[in-house]
Amino acid sequence: MKIKNGDKEKEPQNIIEQTWAEQLSKSNDFVHEHTSLNDNAPFWLSYYRTLISSDILHKDVLPYLQEWLSLEGLKNKIPVQEIILTKDKNKIIQNILIGSVAIQKHQDDEECLLINIANSKFRDIGITTMEVSAIGPQIGFIEELDTNINLIRKKLPVPELLITEMKVGELSKTRVAVIYMDGIADQENVNTVIQRITDIQYDQIQDSSYISSMIEDNSNSLFPQSISTERSDRVAAGLTEGKIVIAVDGSPNLVILPVTFMESFIAMEDYSYSWIIANFFRLLRFSAIYISIFVSPLYVAIMTYHYELIPASLLETLVGSRATVPFPPFGEALFLELMIEMVKEAGIRLPPKIGMSLGVVGGIVLGQAVVEAGLTSNILLILVGLGALTSYTAPVYKFSNTIRFIKFPIIFLAQWLGLFGVFLGYQFTLLHLLRLTSLGRPYLSQYPIRKTSFQDLWVRLPFSMQKENPASLSPQKKRKSTGTGKKPEPANDFYE
Repeated sequence: MKIKNGDKEKEPQNIIEQTWAEQLSKSNDFVHEHTSLNDNAPFWLSYYRTLISSDILHKDVLPYLQEWLSLEGLKNKIPVQEIILTKDKNKIIQNILIGSVAIQKHQDDEECLLINIANSKFRDIGITTMEVSAIGPQIGFIEELDTNINLIRKKLPVPELLITEMKVGELSKTRVAVIYMDGIADQENVNTVIQRITDIQYDQIQDSSYISSMIEDNSNSLFPQSISTERSDRVAAGLTEGKIVIAVDGSPNLVILPVTFMESFIAMEDYSYSWIIANFFRLLRFSAIYISIFVSPLYVAIMTYHYELIPASLLETLVGSRATVPFPPFGEALFLELMIEMVKEAGIRLPPKIGMSLGVVGGIVLGQAVVEAGLTSNILLILVGLGALTSYTAPVYKFSNTIRFIKFPIIFLAQWLGLFGVFLGYQFTLLHLLRLTSLGRPYLSQYPIRKTSFQDLWVRLPFSMQKENPASLSPQKKRKSTGTGKKPEPANDFYE
């Protein structure tokens, strides 16, 4: 019944607010128990049995529960690092939900002791799975945030390595850490990243890719404006140059930003080779991306509109291979490209051993069957296979997915406008890259031209010549090399 007071209506104040223990006890895995048979004796324990470590509870908590001790005295006795004494109901609930046990002197007491004994069982640190290298460090991150930060601190044991931690997700309360080097990273970049993460309003954050897609400059772009990596050496190298790293609890992939287009072609094993060999591999990867994107569209354009561009010695072979094919070049190219993509997807989704067999045997069998059935030419099969192979030369996996997709719109343009359509697709992509930014910095590293780009971006010079951090990051510390690095003179073979 409502009580009127003048023009205002008030609800009766007879509704009793639930305690935090009553609120949490709706779930069957919540435990609210008394440690004694005497109702008036201390202590009362509250916890989720599915979140805590029962071994730590029985070894490091229960033996110290002595009746004459106050909660403050108990805090000094229990050999656990994270212990909080509080009366805040919200803080009590939040800590119990992440694996703490709450200890009350008596059941009706507001004050309680929160002891973090969370059961944190994760896989062991192992080698990287998506960024495999033949030489160099092999350690990869795992799904536990503190372990990942530990790996970074081992690479960079300096007090300048700072971490700003926050919780994101209305329901998931996911721990997110922003990592950067104080005195090197541009503070404007750091503030921008923290502000964008703080502004995220979403129920649940399951992976670092959620964060990267929500804070990137253009969420409608096909090109990734950050690098997702599981390699600790790549993260350490980025931090020393002035980049910002985002680590998310539950994700083995850390996000590096800002980045440039050319960084998608840099593999960490390049630094384990001679600088000449490293430059050769970078040029090879860059050329492979062009082959992957344009080999099928060029085939469609030339075979549909521009026969005159084919040399006479090659024309007879091409015409002979297409003699029994009932589809136009556009149809057979689209059919074969889609078939290759389906084989790739099936190989990724299946268990590893079965996926490897499908990728090798399935590709060979299907390709041979399609050619023998006369549904496509054997020359196009070679070209599409080459394009599929070169699409995986990019060290960054997300970038290789972009390459896999972008060829399809250009194939349609090639069918519609011939070589002009291919050129139009290339120009549109280039203009898009020129307009694209990563954390407000130009994404296409060729513009504007900077001197530091010639040290370790477009090409990799010897370490003795890499003396400055990338100017595109606006780092506070400009130079990365502080010594002259004089080499000892070689010994003389002639003795006097």
